Amino acid sequence: MTQATAPTRAAAPNMTHRQVLEALSGLLLGMFVAILSSTVVSNALPRIITELGGGQSAYTWVVTSALLATTATTPIWGKLADLTSKKVLVQVALLIYVLGSVLAGAAQGTAELIACRVLQGVGAGGLTALAQVIMATMIAPRERGRYSGYLGAVMAVGTIGGPLVGGVIVDTSWLGWRWCFYVGVPFAIAALVVLQKTLNLPVVRRKAQIDWWGATLITAAVSVLLIWVSLAGDQFAWLSLPTVAMVGGALLLGALAIRVETRAAEPMIPPRLFRSRTIALATVASVAVGVGMFGASVFLGQYFQISRGQSPTMSGLMTLPMILGLLVSSTLTGRVITRTGRWKRYLVTGSALLTAGFALMGTLRADTSFPLLSCYMALIGVGLGMTMQNLVLAVQNTVGAHELGVASSVVAFFRSLGGAVGVSALGAVLAHKVTGYLAEGMGRLGVTTSGSAGGGALPDVRTLPAPIRAVVESAYGHGAGDIFLAAAPLALIALIAVSFIKEVPLRRHNGDAAGVAPERESTVTVAAGRTAE
Repeated sequence: MTQATAPTRAAAPNMTHRQVLEALSGLLLGMFVAILSSTVVSNALPRIITELGGGQSAYTWVVTSALLATTATTPIWGKLADLTSKKVLVQVALLIYVLGSVLAGAAQGTAELIACRVLQGVGAGGLTALAQVIMATMIAPRERGRYSGYLGAVMAVGTIGGPLVGGVIVDTSWLGWRWCFYVGVPFAIAALVVLQKTLNLPVVRRKAQIDWWGATLITAAVSVLLIWVSLAGDQFAWLSLPTVAMVGGALLLGALAIRVETRAAEPMIPPRLFRSRTIALATVASVAVGVGMFGASVFLGQYFQISRGQSPTMSGLMTLPMILGLLVSSTLTGRVITRTGRWKRYLVTGSALLTAGFALMGTLRADTSFPLLSCYMALIGVGLGMTMQNLVLAVQNTVGAHELGVASSVVAFFRSLGGAVGVSALGAVLAHKVTGYLAEGMGRLGVTTSGSAGGGALPDVRTLPAPIRAVVESAYGHGAGDIFLAAAPLALIALIAVSFIKEVPLRRHNGDAAGVAPERESTVTVAAGRTAE
């Protein structure tokens, strides 16, 4: 091996379509594992939480803990990708995911399960961030739309397969819900093997420091905010001293994080990136997309099982309109973008469809016609397919090759943040609304209720007497409609944000974007005649 000094903005490897697909095979398999880890429990969670004796808060935090870990670690993975071997990083992320999955499957209580989900989230954060970074390293922006469509299709398959697999596992007596966590392990191991054989990239190394203070403060600020959202209205009033303390603490930690990031030599999230209008607006839109991507899938499973009395398997089948919409739109949009180089119209259209879908889902009730509900879900799916990958693509087109990692991770960070805050906030809204609707319904039956739906165990409607079951189904159905209605304004904000993004045709090369200063020279280790990684 020889060492040569070259700028990191060197062009990506010149690869044929077949070589790119071979290199992406293990990466896409790893991405499938990351998606599977979040979706496989969607329809299984009501059964899992019921068996472990948890309530609405535990239900929310099993999802939120993984999203929080993904959110907090995504910038770290992105920064490391700009400094060292991307191949080794993605393999490490897979190993962390495997460890977290095995431990989660052995959990004996909701607290232990939540802790293991954090470890899973760390691994999933690496897979999510590095998939975008590695793809950007290999493929020029103009061609990236085509392969982003493949990535979107894999995400859709993972989203389709996850709830279905999770539902079948829970409904199979000789397996049980613990296999929801074990099922992804073989895929992760297969991804490790395939990556080792197929992924070859230049290894870029340069001296730099990880901004641990920035990462810690950002994580702490987000964590305090999420804890407040999940507890307020249940453990204490929204307008109370604990609220003042937690919100004030989150704002203080956020201010400190901004101060640290503006002074750090190698900030986790460089503030200067947000001087770009495209990056700033794409960040705002990513938050709304995160709410849609995670919030819809998480609470739809609960809606179908509690409000409509469906099994976990049927709950997965009933979400197919949304997932098929995502699959078709992401694949077709990616191909059209590659052919034309134009992307903004799809962001605007997708955001508009997402807004309409959320607003229409706000009419959701326990007895809503399923054909009508299918149309609403399809609108959400098509909207997500048009926006999710293309926001990353728009940001990557504005930065140089040396900043692909951190820029991609910024979008992924705020998308995960939107998902984490969205699931936590929507879960709190759902718990509050369901408590009120249950009290009203029980009052009409002459039954006095006490306690909170947020803290009490989730009901198993199959065991309830018919009159009470009808009240419970109606309460959770109406509550589900309320949370989608609460998410609609966020999607509208995303629509407004993408409307102001200035469209720049996709570049046909992977060199520095216009207006981006060249990076200082780095040491690039390359094997003679081929890449080293």
